Amino acid sequence: MASLCPSKPNYPTDHLIRPSAVILIPAHNEAKVISESLDALLTQLMPQDKIVVIADNCSDQTAEIVKEKGLTVIERQNSQQRGKGYAVDYGLKFLESNPPEVVVILDADSLMEANTLDYLVKLAYAKQKPIQSTYLMKTDLNPSMKDRISAFAIMVKNLVRPYGLTQFNMPCLLNGSGMAFPWSIIRQVPVANNHTVDDMQLSVDLAIAGYAPYYCPQGQVMGRLMQQDQGKSQRTRWEHGHLSQILIQVPHLLQASVKQQRLDLLILALELAVPPLSVLVIFWLSFTSFSLIAAIVGFSWFPFLMFLIQGLLILVSIIGSWFKFGQSIIPGMMLLAIPQYLIWKLPIYLNFLQKPEINWNKTERD
Repeated sequence: MASLCPSKPNYPTDHLIRPSAVILIPAHNEAKVISESLDALLTQLMPQDKIVVIADNCSDQTAEIVKEKGLTVIERQNSQQRGKGYAVDYGLKFLESNPPEVVVILDADSLMEANTLDYLVKLAYAKQKPIQSTYLMKTDLNPSMKDRISAFAIMVKNLVRPYGLTQFNMPCLLNGSGMAFPWSIIRQVPVANNHTVDDMQLSVDLAIAGYAPYYCPQGQVMGRLMQQDQGKSQRTRWEHGHLSQILIQVPHLLQASVKQQRLDLLILALELAVPPLSVLVIFWLSFTSFSLIAAIVGFSWFPFLMFLIQGLLILVSIIGSWFKFGQSIIPGMMLLAIPQYLIWKLPIYLNFLQKPEINWNKTERD
């Protein structure tokens, strides 16, 4: 609800020092998209900046494309340790001999909007905190209903929720791309892993260490939403990884918030505890139905009334988020198709109970 307030979070950066930065780009077989991503980034570089691409277990022309642009590329081949976390760790070790003041991590298929790099680097250095830009998903020219609703759901998670947290000067979760870290901070926590949601793990580790991430609303990065069957595979890994992190990390954060007496850890635990939007709606429908049946057979009507109020709040939040942020992503009438989208997503969550996908496995592009 806080994100719907008229005030707009803003961090002036004109007066801030612009430190040196290295942009680390982990890339696995991204030859078809990396050139466009690099071109968008090159226009934002300062003389003290540098791009380093980690060609991780690549079997295509990714490394050659980077070299043709005169940029630094380091190649990594390790069939046993596969995943973005291992690639990032490899890049950080490469920088240790001459580290920058700030490290920015950007996915190889992400397009960084104008001035975003400047915002991220300045804020990370000034606040000495990890900084997360707005990370949204770009759909095809003729996106399907499922693609539009997926992009809208990601917008709610990556823009609306951190936007609201920023109203109260509270931390956010990292989203995996468009992130900036002071060098001294990123080296304090391990990043080498093969989790499907390594950004959530990194958020928790940094927050407990005293460096909770903060959101930069001025910066924006656009990723590319995978299509149809590819998208379902990708979303399955994301959703399963998210649910796993809720079960594992929320108790960890709650315990740390009590031990360290820190409100920001409590807020971050509550933010992480919010399941994907589809799961949230499915849970609400289930509990509301059960409470209605219980009331009809003679139990109290109070739980049913409470769930109705919660449903109203969810509805207001979704419609308000669409009205303020999402009209360019999804037509208003398509919001009526959300129940159909939930049915499509239901097998993903049922599979989590049987065989959760919690390890990294790259979705290859067509």
